[in-house]
Amino acid sequence: MTAMNTAAADTKKQPLGAMANIPPRRMDFEFSTDRSSRYYYGNNPFLSSFMTALSSLFPEGESFFVEAVRHYRSQITEPMLKAQVSGFIGQEAMHSKEHQAFNEAAAATGYPVDKLDRDVGLLLKAAQDYLPKGIQLAATVCLEHYTAIIAEMLLRDPEVQKQFSPEMQKLWLWHALEENEHKTVAYDVYEQVNGSYALRAGTMIPTTVIFFAVTFWFHGRLLASDGQLFKVRQNLSGLNYMFGRKGVFSRLLPKYLDFFKPGFHPKQHDTDALLEEWREKLFADGGLLRDQIKNPQVLGKH
Repeated sequence: MTAMNTAAADTKKQPLGAMANIPPRRMDFEFSTDRSSRYYYGNNPFLSSFMTALSSLFPEGESFFVEAVRHYRSQITEPMLKAQVSGFIGQEAMHSKEHQAFNEAAAATGYPVDKLDRDVGLLLKAAQDYLPKGIQLAATVCLEHYTAIIAEMLLRDPEVQKQFSPEMQKLWLWHALEENEHKTVAYDVYEQVNGSYALRAGTMIPTTVIFFAVTFWFHGRLLASDGQLFKVRQNLSGLNYMFGRKGVFSRLLPKYLDFFKPGFHPKQHDTDALLEEWREKLFADGGLLRDQIKNPQVLGKH
């Protein structure tokens, strides 16, 4: 077989998502079930349980995103967007799998994450049963905006990165990279099949309220289960770290508000160079995750 034919054969082996630069990387992380591993972010009970509360949303949440986009898959005619949808579905499926694995490990340390997973599943099942498909897709676009800007912050801020324990740093960096790789997909599907600015912007407001209400409800349950709920000084310090004037999430407010601009598109938050940097750091020879990826053929030149 000639070199050209070999290259063509290798391309055919790649999933569509990889060809669209949204490769579904199959990972297999291992998480400690020892209670000493509970405080994996800055050795801080408040901040670590907040991250665990976020993780509890992902298995069911990512599945909701996939179904919201998949519903419109047959209406997509543009070949590149069809390939990107395949990559989006593949990546989100892997995120569900790995966060489920972490959530099970967290439950083994005594956190009631299994109950949180059950409750978010019931909430999203109700949304799927009673909300029109267009609103489900709009809500997915809104929540994908959240994950994209939070993920970008993580990839840009070494001070945040170094707070994670090594095993959890790998999970969150991988997830952050892929959230930015596919951050335009749900938005572009929405624009093709609906495109209403009023629905997009209007959906963001109740989505934000529900997202934070559920997250803080879950966070409080984790803190209570750990005997940390009434440690006022610790918890106020944690809230200030996240939502104070210079808090890690407060700094995201301008990018959050960009969503309400009529002409907004996620690609306006340019992360192309950032993603190339992190693909090298994670998946190039000697990269942080190179030895953990189970399907290295999706890496292309890496």
